[in-house]
Amino acid sequence: MDQGNYSRVAEFVLLGLCSSWKLQYFFFVLFNFLYIAIVLGNLLIVLTVISEPALHTPMYIMLGNLSVLDVFLATYATPKMIHDFLYEPKTISFEGCMAQIFLLHVFAGGEMVLLVAMAYDRYVAICKPLHYTTIMNLYKCTGLVVGSWVIGIMHSLSQLAFTINLPFCGPNIVDSYYCDLTLVIKLACTDTYVPELLMLLDSGLMGVTSFLLLLISYTVILITVQHHSSVGRAKAHSILTAHITVVTLFFGPCIFIYAWPFSNFPVDKVLSVFSTVFTPILNPIIYTLRNKEMKSAMHKLKTRYINSQSSSYLITVVQYLIQLLTLSIWPLENWLPLYIFGGAF
Repeated sequence: MDQGNYSRVAEFVLLGLCSSWKLQYFFFVLFNFLYIAIVLGNLLIVLTVISEPALHTPMYIMLGNLSVLDVFLATYATPKMIHDFLYEPKTISFEGCMAQIFLLHVFAGGEMVLLVAMAYDRYVAICKPLHYTTIMNLYKCTGLVVGSWVIGIMHSLSQLAFTINLPFCGPNIVDSYYCDLTLVIKLACTDTYVPELLMLLDSGLMGVTSFLLLLISYTVILITVQHHSSVGRAKAHSILTAHITVVTLFFGPCIFIYAWPFSNFPVDKVLSVFSTVFTPILNPIIYTLRNKEMKSAMHKLKTRYINSQSSSYLITVVQYLIQLLTLSIWPLENWLPLYIFGGAF
């Protein structure tokens, strides 16, 4: 097709998760609640890391940045999805669609690299403990964190560069709740073999490289801890279990989706929701449940708020969040005030 003679589509139509109005009402309440929990839970971790000097170490600085990325990863599409549960038609402008694609790859790419950096930090701490403070100094930690953002942005720009100039002249229906790059590319009014190949090579290279580095790091660590004392081995296993669980939750759906990148399976929507909603809410729970230092810091934070804040409502919210993340008593009726608090926004 002559790319000089086409009218670019102004918007895309999103088919969403389902067509049943009953299910959409249910999903509206469910995902509204989950999104509020994601934001508050991850921000609690960020606040805890910032406010507790004992957590100003590379491991917790990276964990705080992981929480920031999780909030952004849940935010690029989830609020739009929640809004669309109640409105028809579910449309998004061309510019908004390109923005979603850009933000998804920035945050997902940045999180991949950050998980590799966190694995490297654990490798140095466990395999070279005497040199840890020298190797993982503040400058190295800052460089790894900033590098994860820079690589995420560069990865996203490379994906967007060959997508934004494609001729979208007619078909505009995307069978998803957000602008999935693999589905959007297929709507172009031209042969998409080369763009599809470039997208697959770009994302595949980054994903496979990150996964292999993680696999090598954790394999070396697991071999090394076998020579530690029983106490040291138990502590290392506890930390590694949390890290490996998060890596599995993050990379599992990605590997499945990109194994058949241009085939649209119903399970793809489920895996996309898992990556952008459930993984960000599970990460803070996984890292805090098995981490005594984080639990202790959260307890100090709660005590500090009780002693210094006059707002009983804020104190209640902080207490509820800390109870949630540390598996304290959390009966069902205690969720209602938190939901009301979030609904105010």
